[in-house]
Amino acid sequence: MGGALGALGAATVAACGAPAAIIPAARTSGPPRTPISTPTSRPSTVPAAAELPGGGRTIFPSRFLFGWCGSPGAPALGQLGVGDLDVELDRMMRAAPAWSTGRRILPVVELIATVVQGAPGGDGLFRARVSDEVISTWLTAARARGALLLLNIQPGRASFLDEARAYEHWLTEPDVGLALDPEWSIRAGQRPGAVFGSTTGEIVNDVAAYLSGLVSAHRLPEKALVVHVLRPSILRDQSALRPHTGVALVKSVDGIGAAQDKTDTYHLVMKDTPAFVAPGFKLFFQEDAQAGPLMTPAQVLALVPRPDYVLYE
Repeated sequence: MGGALGALGAATVAACGAPAAIIPAARTSGPPRTPISTPTSRPSTVPAAAELPGGGRTIFPSRFLFGWCGSPGAPALGQLGVGDLDVELDRMMRAAPAWSTGRRILPVVELIATVVQGAPGGDGLFRARVSDEVISTWLTAARARGALLLLNIQPGRASFLDEARAYEHWLTEPDVGLALDPEWSIRAGQRPGAVFGSTTGEIVNDVAAYLSGLVSAHRLPEKALVVHVLRPSILRDQSALRPHTGVALVKSVDGIGAAQDKTDTYHLVMKDTPAFVAPGFKLFFQEDAQAGPLMTPAQVLALVPRPDYVLYE
C-alpha cells in the first residue's frame, strides 16, 4: 500500500485487522472544473419523474447491485484508486454480466469520499473529504455507464449524520446514495487503526431518516444506504433498525480471507438481521487473493441469504 501517513504505524493497524495504512483523501489543485451539481449551480428543482439509472424508482427486489470501490490515487482503498478511472470502470462493466441473477444488474461506483486520517487535523476529527471536483468527475463517469454513485463515509471522530449532510447537494441528485463504514467511526480518546470503530442501529436510523426526508422533499427515486460490517460488534443494537420510506438499506459483510472464512463471517454477521435489510458481500482483490483464489460469482450467489449487493475492493 502506498501513500500511507506516517502518523499511523502499519504494525498498530495490522494488530486490529484493519488495512495496513490509512490513505489521505484526494485533493485537487488549480481551478476546479465546473461540477455536475453544486450548491450554486444545481437546478432549483428536481424533475418530478426522476428515476434510477435504467428507469424505475425502487431498487429492490427487481435489481441486483454490483460494483467496485475506491478513492482517487489511493490503491489501498480499492481498485478504482488504481490507474485511470475510466479504464477501471470499463473493466468493472465487463465483469458485471457474470453476476446475472435474473434481475436487472444496477452497476454501483462506491467513492470513498470521507477518508479517515492518521492525524487529527485542524478540527480534531481524523477525517478529510474529497473535493466537489472529484465527486463531479466520478458522478460523470458513473452516469456514462448507467451506474449509481455511492459516497462512502469513513468518519473518524465526526458523526455519520454530519458527514452525510455535508454532501446534501449531491444527495439531492437521483443517482447518488450513501455507504457508511463504521469500522472507522471512533470516539473521543480513540485513534483510527488502534481500535475497531462501531455504530448503532439508532445512528443508522438517523442517517436513513435524513435520506428519507431528502427523497420526499425532492421527489427522488429510492436511495441506497449501505452499511459495511466486518464483525457483529461493529453494528450494535441492530434490532433498533427501522425501515424508512425511500431508502433501500443494505448490510454489506466485509470479512477478509479464504472462501470458508468469508462464508463463516457472512453467516455470523447476517444473523438476526431484520428482514427488510438487504444482504451484501464484499470481495477484496488483494487481501482475499493472499488466502486463496477469489470466490467466484457462483459461490457468492449460493450464499444464504443470497446477497443483493456485491462490491469489489
